Amino acid sequence: MSAITADHASAGHDAGHSHSKFHVFVQVAMLLAVITGVEIVIIYLPLPHLLVLLTLSFLSLVKFMFVIFIFMHLKWDKFFCTVMFFIGLILATGTVTALYLLFSAADSKPVGPAYESAYHLRAPAPGAIAQA
Repeated sequence: MSAITADHASAGHDAGHSHSKFHVFVQVAMLLAVITGVEIVIIYLPLPHLLVLLTLSFLSLVKFMFVIFIFMHLKWDKFFCTVMFFIGLILATGTVTALYLLFSAADSKPVGPAYESAYHLRAPAPGAIAQA
Protein backbone atom coordinates (compact mmCIF):
# COMPACT_ATOMS: atom_id res chain seq x y z
CA MET A 1 0.00 0.00 0.00
CA SER A 2 2.86 2.38 0.74
CA ALA A 3 4.35 1.70 -2.71
CA ILE A 4 1.13 2.86 -4.37
CA THR A 5 1.07 5.98 -2.21
CA ALA A 6 4.70 6.71 -3.08
CA ASP A 7 3.92 6.33 -6.79
CA HIS A 8 1.01 8.76 -6.53
CA ALA A 9 3.12 11.22 -4.57
CA SER A 10 5.91 11.14 -7.15
CA ALA A 11 3.39 11.43 -10.00
CA GLY A 12 1.86 14.49 -8.36
CA HIS A 13 5.29 16.03 -7.92
CA ASP A 14 6.19 15.44 -11.58
CA ALA A 15 2.85 16.81 -12.77
CA GLY A 16 3.40 20.02 -10.82
CA HIS A 17 6.95 20.28 -12.12
CA SER A 18 5.90 19.87 -15.76
CA HIS A 19 3.01 22.28 -15.19
CA SER A 20 5.47 24.98 -14.06
CA LYS A 21 7.68 24.23 -17.09
CA PHE A 22 4.63 24.68 -19.31
CA HIS A 23 4.15 28.20 -17.94
CA VAL A 24 7.83 28.93 -18.49
CA PHE A 25 7.56 27.71 -22.10
CA VAL A 26 4.50 29.88 -22.76
CA GLN A 27 6.10 32.95 -21.17
CA VAL A 28 9.31 32.48 -23.15
CA ALA A 29 7.30 31.99 -26.37
CA MET A 30 5.47 35.26 -25.71
CA LEU A 31 8.77 37.02 -25.01
CA LEU A 32 10.23 35.66 -28.26
CA ALA A 33 7.16 36.90 -30.15
CA VAL A 34 7.59 40.38 -28.64
CA ILE A 35 11.31 40.43 -29.54
CA THR A 36 10.43 39.39 -33.10
CA GLY A 37 7.92 42.24 -33.29
CA VAL A 38 10.58 44.68 -32.08
CA GLU A 39 12.95 43.37 -34.76
CA ILE A 40 10.36 43.96 -37.48
CA VAL A 41 9.72 47.50 -36.25
CA ILE A 42 13.47 48.25 -36.11
CA ILE A 43 13.87 47.26 -39.76
CA TYR A 44 11.41 49.95 -40.87
CA LEU A 45 12.70 52.75 -38.64
CA PRO A 46 14.96 55.36 -40.27
CA LEU A 47 18.07 54.43 -38.29
CA PRO A 48 21.71 54.15 -39.39
CA HIS A 49 22.44 50.78 -40.94
CA LEU A 50 25.17 49.97 -38.43
CA LEU A 51 22.80 50.57 -35.52
CA VAL A 52 20.13 48.39 -37.13
CA LEU A 53 22.67 45.61 -37.76
CA LEU A 54 24.02 45.70 -34.21
CA THR A 55 20.56 45.85 -32.63
CA LEU A 56 19.24 42.97 -34.73
CA SER A 57 22.35 40.92 -33.97
CA PHE A 58 21.94 41.48 -30.23
CA LEU A 59 18.23 40.63 -30.29
CA SER A 60 18.94 37.50 -32.33
CA LEU A 61 21.55 36.45 -29.78
CA VAL A 62 19.04 36.96 -26.94
CA LYS A 63 16.44 34.87 -28.78
CA PHE A 64 19.02 32.17 -29.50
CA MET A 65 19.97 31.94 -25.83
CA PHE A 66 16.34 31.65 -24.75
CA VAL A 67 15.70 28.91 -27.29
CA ILE A 68 18.73 26.80 -26.43
CA PHE A 69 18.44 27.14 -22.68
CA ILE A 70 14.67 26.77 -22.34
CA PHE A 71 13.28 24.92 -25.37
CA MET A 72 16.34 22.69 -25.86
CA HIS A 73 16.34 22.02 -22.08
CA LEU A 74 19.99 23.01 -21.53
CA LYS A 75 18.88 24.80 -18.38
CA TRP A 76 17.81 21.47 -16.88
CA ASP A 77 20.57 19.30 -18.40
CA LYS A 78 23.94 18.52 -16.91
CA PHE A 79 26.62 21.16 -17.24
CA PHE A 80 28.72 18.79 -19.37
CA CYS A 81 25.97 18.69 -22.04
CA THR A 82 25.91 22.49 -22.15
CA VAL A 83 29.70 22.62 -22.53
CA MET A 84 29.58 20.06 -25.36
CA PHE A 85 26.87 22.09 -27.13
CA PHE A 86 28.91 25.29 -26.97
CA ILE A 87 32.09 23.53 -28.14
CA GLY A 88 30.21 22.36 -31.23
CA LEU A 89 28.74 25.83 -31.72
CA ILE A 90 32.18 27.45 -31.53
CA LEU A 91 33.66 24.94 -33.99
CA ALA A 92 30.77 25.47 -36.43
CA THR A 93 31.07 29.26 -36.16
CA GLY A 94 34.81 29.08 -36.81
CA THR A 95 34.30 26.81 -39.82
CA VAL A 96 31.64 29.06 -41.37
CA THR A 97 33.77 32.16 -40.75
CA ALA A 98 36.84 30.53 -42.31
CA LEU A 99 34.87 29.42 -45.37
CA TYR A 100 33.37 32.89 -45.77
CA LEU A 101 36.78 34.54 -45.60
CA LEU A 102 38.28 31.94 -47.93
CA PHE A 103 35.68 32.36 -50.66
CA SER A 104 35.40 36.13 -50.37
CA ALA A 105 39.13 36.74 -50.83
CA ALA A 106 40.33 38.36 -54.05
CA ASP A 107 42.82 35.51 -54.55
CA SER A 108 39.99 32.99 -54.90
CA LYS A 109 38.57 34.63 -58.01
CA PRO A 110 39.31 32.72 -61.23
CA VAL A 111 41.85 34.14 -63.67
CA GLY A 112 42.86 33.30 -67.18
CA PRO A 113 41.72 33.91 -70.75
CA ALA A 114 38.64 31.69 -70.48
CA TYR A 115 37.30 33.65 -67.53
CA GLU A 116 38.25 37.05 -68.92
CA SER A 117 36.30 36.41 -72.14
CA ALA A 118 33.28 35.41 -70.07
CA TYR A 119 33.36 38.83 -68.40
CA HIS A 120 33.40 40.56 -71.81
CA LEU A 121 30.32 38.64 -72.98
CA ARG A 122 28.07 40.23 -70.38
CA ALA A 123 24.89 41.95 -71.52
CA PRO A 124 25.23 45.67 -72.18
CA ALA A 125 24.30 48.05 -69.43
CA PRO A 126 20.75 49.43 -69.46
CA GLY A 127 20.54 52.52 -71.61
CA ALA A 128 23.58 51.54 -73.69
CA ILE A 129 23.11 51.59 -77.45
CA ALA A 130 23.29 48.11 -78.89
CA GLN A 131 25.27 47.81 -82.12
CA ALA A 132 23.59 46.00 -84.99
